[in-house]
Amino acid sequence: MDLGISGRTALVCASSDGLGFACAKSLAEAGARIILNGRDPSKLAKRVEDLRREFDGEVLAVVADVGTEAGRSQLLAAAGEVDILVNNNGGPSPKPWRELDREAIVAGIDANMWAAIAMIQAVLDGMVERRFGRIVNITSAAVKMTMPGLELSTAARSGLTGFVAGISRDVASANVTLNNLLPGAFETARMEALAERIAAQKGLIAADVAAAQAKQIPAGRLGNPAEFGATCAFLCSAHAGYMTGQNVLIDGGAYPGVN
Repeated sequence: MDLGISGRTALVCASSDGLGFACAKSLAEAGARIILNGRDPSKLAKRVEDLRREFDGEVLAVVADVGTEAGRSQLLAAAGEVDILVNNNGGPSPKPWRELDREAIVAGIDANMWAAIAMIQAVLDGMVERRFGRIVNITSAAVKMTMPGLELSTAARSGLTGFVAGISRDVASANVTLNNLLPGAFETARMEALAERIAAQKGLIAADVAAAQAKQIPAGRLGNPAEFGATCAFLCSAHAGYMTGQNVLIDGGAYPGVN
């Protein structure tokens, strides 16, 4: 399927690895001009090489922390007019809620709520003027189904969800959409680290922990980041103009409720 976004500028935050890079790769395959972002220069340079080797479109990289005002300014200056924005940022480390202080909570909200809102505010009016815009926020399945130790991440991402629900209706008539992608368990470095942490706490083997996690998912496996990237690219496509303000859960059926 031609997604109708060839030549569009796609700014993908925190995209040097994991689900962010999967989204950037799918958008590059669709012909978009890609702005990659990360904090590790060597990893980012490798990702640029990967995309340029596989696809013909323009790929730029910005070494910056999207969680800071300076980093966001760098990204926006490099991108120019943004047609597609994929908001992404690493979540806070799992921590028991009793151990969270005000400083930790404010930092979590800054990283996983305010950073995305600031980027949306920066690009939204331009999208409305040009009568095209796609914004996808990578949040978490925990917004639907809370998980122990992720209370801060869930709270911050839930706040972003509420913000998006309001403004998505305000700009829908301008062919600008805002949606959230809620990942469950995927084959990423973050999931590997989580399995290793649990294994260390319980005296187990990380591979066994990961296998046990996969068995709890109705699909019987962890998600492939490419599946996530393809879903993101569709939400950013010309064909998704009638889909806005939605929370798209992609978790192999792990959430037991009615969506």
